[in-house]
Amino acid sequence: MPSPILYFQCLSGISGDMTVACLLDLGADETVLREGLKSLNLEGYSIEISRTQKCGISACNFNVILEHEHTHDYNHKHSHHEHEHEHHHHEHHQHRTIQDINTIIDNSAITDNAKALSKKIFYIVAASESKAHNIAIEKVHFHEVGAIDSIVDITAAAICIDNLSIEEFVFSPLYEGTGHVHCQHGILPVPVPAVVNIAQKYNLPLKLTETNTELITPTGIAIVAALYTKKALPEQYTIIKSGIGAGKKDLPHANILRSFLIEDTTNDNDNIWCLETNIDDCTGENMGFVLQKLIDAGAKDTFFTPIYMKKNRPAYCITVLCCQNQIAEMEKILFCNTTTIGIRRYAVQRTTLKREIKKVPTEYGNALVKKAVYESFVYYYPEYQSVKELAEQNNIDFKTMYHNIIYSAKQNNV
Repeated sequence: MPSPILYFQCLSGISGDMTVACLLDLGADETVLREGLKSLNLEGYSIEISRTQKCGISACNFNVILEHEHTHDYNHKHSHHEHEHEHHHHEHHQHRTIQDINTIIDNSAITDNAKALSKKIFYIVAASESKAHNIAIEKVHFHEVGAIDSIVDITAAAICIDNLSIEEFVFSPLYEGTGHVHCQHGILPVPVPAVVNIAQKYNLPLKLTETNTELITPTGIAIVAALYTKKALPEQYTIIKSGIGAGKKDLPHANILRSFLIEDTTNDNDNIWCLETNIDDCTGENMGFVLQKLIDAGAKDTFFTPIYMKKNRPAYCITVLCCQNQIAEMEKILFCNTTTIGIRRYAVQRTTLKREIKKVPTEYGNALVKKAVYESFVYYYPEYQSVKELAEQNNIDFKTMYHNIIYSAKQNNV
């Protein structure tokens, strides 16, 4: 069976605490979470996990209660120095750098996968602050109170994701409000610079609304950037289970984050559409840009083939395979990003093997592998990014690492 996919519906934005609450409601183990956070050896906070209601909808509430604070309000406390509000009575406390935080995470007892994900999310936040303030990433300082807050939120989210053993993620457009927020450095417009920087770097879709408040926190969007693996939902799917996490704001609409664990039920012998267009006046760079845009938009496959047109002009034929409901979006990308003035399309049938993404433990670290099955035959295809990262980390050539991962997959019978 295909691996389950976790879909986040971000119609009321996203924050760290909303994500943790949503994952707990989905089924992440609360005991594993509490033990993992305890192993961070941080002082000055406690956590509260409870039920609440938003517009009559029952939701899980994850609350980080800091010393000298009464509530963990994501409207007013954020995971980084730019966005944390004035706390003059804490200014004598030390600040933490990204290196300090990585050390705290590395010295904890959480799994290696949860550690790697936690550090990845923190790096994304720190990099966005580095750009916002035009300073080196190692110079970014997390205030003492804000660092505790964000370490707990980010590590908790990573622990829950690891505990649920989910590897495929899809996010809806991220709904954001409008107006301004009061921060330590003054009054900033929504979305704040850190959120804008992350959305821009990772090509995340924002949807601005008329809600007069901030809905997306830097921690929230950093979690999105670190997790997402798919740009679009399957054409057909069933919902296995769902979770609802509560935000801390009372809005006209339900301030919640919903997640759905889904299973792709698209037929193995399915009908898809083939789009084609011939182009003889685009640069190679332009063609590469278009292919990536098509892939990011959810094309099942896309490629271009060298051809010769009339008068023996060299050209390319761009081919796109997609579902029927994706045709308009794919044609828009082609018309807006190439010089084509016409696109052919026709329905085709295909037969596909059962496949799923598996996490494979190797002597060099975990790798993602595509497992395909045909009758009694099993095939393993390591994901390029996993091979590349492990090869670079261990100073081993690509081909050797590729075959090592396949060998490990077979040995572990994943």
